[in-house]
Amino acid sequence: MKMYKNWIIILSTLIVLSGICISKVIAGSSNKLIIFHAGSLSVPFAAMEKQFESRYPKLDILREAGGSTKMARMISELGKPADIMASADFKVIDKSLIPSHASWNIRFASNQLVLCYTKNSQYASEINHANWYKILSKKGVIWGHSDPNLDPCGYRSLMVLQLAEKYYKLPGLYDQLIANRPQKNIRPKSVELISLLQTGNMDYAWEYLSVAIQHKLKYITLDDHINLGNYQLDSYYKQSQVTVTGKKPGTTLQRVGKSCTYGITLIKNAPNQNAAVFFLDYLLNPSGGLAILKQMGQPPFIPGRVSTQAMKEKLPEILKKRVIVKN
Repeated sequence: MKMYKNWIIILSTLIVLSGICISKVIAGSSNKLIIFHAGSLSVPFAAMEKQFESRYPKLDILREAGGSTKMARMISELGKPADIMASADFKVIDKSLIPSHASWNIRFASNQLVLCYTKNSQYASEINHANWYKILSKKGVIWGHSDPNLDPCGYRSLMVLQLAEKYYKLPGLYDQLIANRPQKNIRPKSVELISLLQTGNMDYAWEYLSVAIQHKLKYITLDDHINLGNYQLDSYYKQSQVTVTGKKPGTTLQRVGKSCTYGITLIKNAPNQNAAVFFLDYLLNPSGGLAILKQMGQPPFIPGRVSTQAMKEKLPEILKKRVIVKN
């Protein structure tokens, strides 16, 4: 019994000392941690910020949210300082940041697209999962989506419409819907559409399911063949494709349909790399950040995923236990 008590004392001491060491390391050369992230992560990341700062009060987390493509370009093209980048489409990190600005990419959560509205939207009492495209085609119905050149939710919204045309076997449906959506209804990031819905200036908007739940919006869920929410249907989603602006003026990229998978990385020249690594360890913890995502309607990957063993070897040591190798 005495030996057992001694072990408890030793273990408790190690935990306390570990906490003190981590606090010192996190403080490092800077007490600020800069995180760029997708707008759709704003609510859960705000909750993570509060929880993490309560553990390490000397640390100040500075977050900037926006379209994932735009956030990545701020790092790669404008040279904005950042420690962490979290994208709503993990491919943005692969294409815009690796290998020059990041070495690896952890997939940590999924999502799906839904059509959001309010009780005051036109045809709110009639719309359902079977007739939504008919409602969006009606004259006078105001609907929109985010900018596909800046925000993954934007090009994913267009992919949903393309897939709907194939799924319902209605040739011309995509063009018909786009013809009823003026250019002014396209906004830089998807979360900007929420205020338009809530103020009655827009009837319907494409959002992620997690965003709809977090903001208590009404929404229509779609078949898995349309909503980009089922990774097992990636071969089907590939039938959709959207052209967006490229890295250099006058160039373009082709975004090919794929399930909604979020990625996160550590920026190579991170001003506060030590704190960033500990935050990532917290975020990827099933009892930490991943629990918050799950609570807020965004299914996390437990554990996180990297595409190759070579990529896993590049991870900081404490993060290796948080991921598996899986395509």
